Amino acid sequence: MPELLAVDLDRGFAELVRSHGGVVYSVLLRLSGDSRDVEDLVQDTFLRAYTALFGYPPERRRALQPRAWLLAIGTNVWRNHVRTLTRRPVADAGVDVGELPLTDGSPGPEQRAEHVVERERLVAALAELPELYRVPVVLRHIAGLGYTEIAELLGCPAGTVKAQVSRGLAALREMPRLTQEEVIR
Repeated sequence: MPELLAVDLDRGFAELVRSHGGVVYSVLLRLSGDSRDVEDLVQDTFLRAYTALFGYPPERRRALQPRAWLLAIGTNVWRNHVRTLTRRPVADAGVDVGELPLTDGSPGPEQRAEHVVERERLVAALAELPELYRVPVVLRHIAGLGYTEIAELLGCPAGTVKAQVSRGLAALREMPRLTQEEVIR
């Protein structure tokens, strides 16, 4: 894909969105905990990405690691959004998980209800984690980034990231709303 971005920015960008849109959406949903804002955050992420790519020379586009780069942009977009919200508080910032897409094939109604309840509890628990732990946990276990990639993205040592993920998971395990099976492994 970086080669396509270097040769044809518009086609390469369309492929970038198609390939990485889901993971960007998923990470931003877990970070924000609010499905009402996620689509705007994703659009802002890709708008910023396109604007940046437009200014990059082809060599830089070829060297790009798209997933980590997009998640870094998305994380910054989310942080800016949080800063904006703290300046202008929203009346109802509750977690709405009714619109979350199911990731498995086609479960029956009972299984669907169980998945919604489990997802709702996990999203709410992630939202309760301090940003210090929530961001590394989401990037590691939702986005599937390695510790080194997360460390580069967050600008800290890999050991620090490992400790933050470990402490975040430990905090999730301590939350009474989650069963041990629901905590990310």
